[in-house]
Amino acid sequence: MESYGTILTRVYTSRAQIPVGGATVAFTQRGHEGRHILLAVRVTDANGRTAPVQVSTPNASASESPGTTDPFSVCDIWAESPGYELLVVENVQIFPGTQTLQELELIPLPENTATLLPESPVNIPPQNL
Repeated sequence: MESYGTILTRVYTSRAQIPVGGATVAFTQRGHEGRHILLAVRVTDANGRTAPVQVSTPNASASESPGTTDPFSVCDIWAESPGYELLVVENVQIFPGTQTLQELELIPLPENTATLLPESPVNIPPQNL
């Protein structure tokens, strides 16, 4: 029996956590050869939130014994909006039967800057379960 979890995001800017509406958010997973497989693309609403994305996860019972598979799936999230740096967050964990909310802070670009590429992606290490 296949299990599912969901993930959604909240995109904001500044320490005041001002929502970024109209941001494009892509959810991907890495395939066998390291290529990204697109799961979904969402656009944030006025509150900076995306609609949930359903992600296939391992069955929770498959991880109840030592040495078995991780009890979660991972995905990468790409978020962009005009005037902000591209944000890439890697290895976001999605658990079966659970809704995950990933907070995404976009950094405004300095004036007269054309580049949108981040210096390095944000990597979320796996939980020590």
